[in-house]
Amino acid sequence: MLTKDRETKLIDLSSSLIRTRSYSGEEKQIILQLKQIFKDRGCSEIHIDEFGSITACFKGNRHGKKVLFDSHVDTVPVTDPAQWKYDPFGGDTINDRIYGRGSSDMKGALAAVISAVEYFIEDTQNDFAGKIIVSGVVHEESFEGIASRSINNRFQPDIVVIGEATHLNLARGQRGRAEIVVETFGKPAHSANPNAGFNAVYTMTKLIEAIRHLSVSCHPVLGRGILELTDIKSSPYPGLSVVPEYCRATFDRRLLIGETGPDVIAPIEKLIRKFKTLDPSFQARVSYCFGREMCYTGSKIEGERFFPAWLYDEEDEYFQTAYQELKRSGLTPEITVYSFCTNGSYYAGEAAVKTMGFGPSRENQAHIDNEYIEISQLKGACRGYYAIMNGLLDGSM
Repeated sequence: MLTKDRETKLIDLSSSLIRTRSYSGEEKQIILQLKQIFKDRGCSEIHIDEFGSITACFKGNRHGKKVLFDSHVDTVPVTDPAQWKYDPFGGDTINDRIYGRGSSDMKGALAAVISAVEYFIEDTQNDFAGKIIVSGVVHEESFEGIASRSINNRFQPDIVVIGEATHLNLARGQRGRAEIVVETFGKPAHSANPNAGFNAVYTMTKLIEAIRHLSVSCHPVLGRGILELTDIKSSPYPGLSVVPEYCRATFDRRLLIGETGPDVIAPIEKLIRKFKTLDPSFQARVSYCFGREMCYTGSKIEGERFFPAWLYDEEDEYFQTAYQELKRSGLTPEITVYSFCTNGSYYAGEAAVKTMGFGPSRENQAHIDNEYIEISQLKGACRGYYAIMNGLLDGSM
């Protein structure tokens, strides 16, 4: 299905998306670019929601499943352009690679999906069963899954294909992620007279050491439910001759199947109660981080940073259909899981929509200097998305 002309068009589309800078909260230009791209491909049902995410719906001439292909359009920033060998927003093609911020995470995948839809509709003459929905989601880097809620509510998809990098393998799940905030409280005093106060940092160090020894569960497919300290800060800061009255630490917790919000923080709450029993002056609390960001539309995106794990049986019909079609297309996918968090946390973890992951490039290309995507991976993803569409939208499911 990929002729030379189609390959060239795919590569050009990828490069053009990379050349449009789209940091989280600054996605307006790429959304407008995508709106024109969808119009040029004959899509008449294009929607931009309150957060600024864009969706395009392509309808077949027969009734069938609604399949959503999920991509995010925001990227992490380029912190030091001098560390890049090529322009991070140049979309330069060097040998078998396209370089630039977002090439792997995940504008290459988005270009592959858009191209696959165009070629699939052209080849089938719209004779397929169901609807293909392509999303370009904002603010995923800071709030994976939150903006997806609006898209799910609008379309109610039957199946979601996450386009995050899998190296052309088929992912059936992922660990979730939570940001846990631990706070301790003391009493301020002059550091020349510390006994008049109560140091919140000393309280925190006791608690951190105890948290380090908490056991976390392990899943045979997803791995360990990691609990790791990621930052700590006292107040007042800087503490000029003042005993700190407050301390806050953040822990990254990787979640496993079935773990709920209350379940995950219960062991830390138990530790706090234990310390409080031993020392009535011990004051601490634990909660989930609540984030709030401004979208380019002016709307606020906010939510508790708790993103569930998900895992589907590889023998499920929808998954096997996609897997077999990928193999028939000439690809050699392995069945795997993501090691990081994706919008699947909402679709599969919260909304219980059947979900899988398939995308080009490797996970370790995300967020690094000199990010690139291999053109061979880009072309393989386009073929793979085409194959998945062919399998899920032929009317037999």
